[in-house]
Amino acid sequence: MAISVTVITFLNGFYSSYQVQKQQLQQQTFKNHKAYAAKLVSATDRFLLAAQQQLAFSAKILATQFTDENILNQETQRLLLQTDSFNSTVVVDKHGVVLGISPSSLKLQGQMLASDGAKQALAYKKPMISDPYMSAAGNLIIFISHPVFNSNKEYLGYIGGSLYLKQSGILHDLLQVHFHEDGSYIYVVDKNRRLLYHPDVSRIGEQVFNNSVIEAVLRGESGTRQVKNSQNIVMLAGYAPLKIASWGIVTQRPLTAAFAPLDGLMMNVLYRTLPVGLATFVFIWVLARLISKPLRQLAETAKTLDKPSTSQQLKQVRSWYFESSELRLAMLKGVGLLHNQIGLLKHEAQTDPLTGLHNRRSLELMIDKLTLHHTPFSVLAIDIDFFKRVNDEFGHDIGDIVLQSLATIIVDVTRENDFVARIGGEEFIVILPNSNASTSFVLAERLRMRVSETFIEPVGCINVSIGISGWPQQLLTVEEVLKHADQALYEAKKRVAIAA
Repeated sequence: MAISVTVITFLNGFYSSYQVQKQQLQQQTFKNHKAYAAKLVSATDRFLLAAQQQLAFSAKILATQFTDENILNQETQRLLLQTDSFNSTVVVDKHGVVLGISPSSLKLQGQMLASDGAKQALAYKKPMISDPYMSAAGNLIIFISHPVFNSNKEYLGYIGGSLYLKQSGILHDLLQVHFHEDGSYIYVVDKNRRLLYHPDVSRIGEQVFNNSVIEAVLRGESGTRQVKNSQNIVMLAGYAPLKIASWGIVTQRPLTAAFAPLDGLMMNVLYRTLPVGLATFVFIWVLARLISKPLRQLAETAKTLDKPSTSQQLKQVRSWYFESSELRLAMLKGVGLLHNQIGLLKHEAQTDPLTGLHNRRSLELMIDKLTLHHTPFSVLAIDIDFFKRVNDEFGHDIGDIVLQSLATIIVDVTRENDFVARIGGEEFIVILPNSNASTSFVLAERLRMRVSETFIEPVGCINVSIGISGWPQQLLTVEEVLKHADQALYEAKKRVAIAA
């Protein structure tokens, strides 16, 4: 009976562990791909918005020089070469005649455009992103355009740029960089269920039907789902729709690839636990007379649960049968819960309760770790300008919201391995491991711009001052490096005060 109970318990534990691990792997894969799809949507939206803003800027320039052919061609060439946002650019008058084009090798100067994108641009007379269409040269194209109006609000034509979906371009590169070798891949579909991007270039332009993920994302939904792809492979997918265009982004991974580590893990567990199980059976059979010994040892150990050595003593108790083994595991679990509570308290001691960022104590530990491994790093010292006015005018509750919003922006702008801490009041510190002054300045400028463009209700837009320093620098100590960052911060704030 004892052996039967032990065998059943062993198999049940093994099976339960397998099912739990399988469910956790699936849930984690769903979570990762949902967040991944949302991140790609955000990046693609920003790219399309930036492309429209470039065209809007050019439209203002051309509004007063629409008859100057040299200016028109120069502007199309600038758009094409300056940012690599487009594969070709064109200026068209209100009759559909090409006034300027780049590259000139297209040889469309003076001709009338009859493509779907050109017709849509003339018909709408407003900023637009066209539906994908095939060009006369056989390219699958998306056309982004912006109308040109003169000072009298008369429609002159439009300026536009095309993206060749089957050729290398900035949109293709933006999505391709996220390809994984673990079987994960992404694809983009438009409202007509046409593939705008796919790792298999030959499938770009293909229409996909009877796919529940595509149907969901085109309804404007975001989430996760298990689905079979066109090759009848079960995939775990995350998806999200774009805001600026009627597109959806799907990132997915084969179910078998997601569960691949589980098989090896469970076999390793089996190999390691099987000998112990066999030995346990032998001990149960031979030493049945000593069945009470483990219970006695556990009872004696239970009197000393408050001692640090209790956990080690519990591990040394030789449990010969299921009941005593489970009792020992329960006691170990209780001791483990106590240790977990201590770990939780330690975490709370190193975390800023308002923003959820690291605090000063955690910052000191991070710096000690970097210096111990001789890892160079840069320091960004960040402070909100005129924060006292926010508290005085709107109250400390709104001031807390401003601090939380800034914390969110900093985390969003910084890299995954960067360290962000709030060290008091409106002061923040960012540690950039393996970063030099130039890359730190670029990040600081991007952060400053993001903050200045973010509207926080009801305060509006705020500004921050940033000081930059780095270690090692001229054999300075870490304390001196932090002091230099503070001095640079105060110099920035001094200039803000003078400018105000």
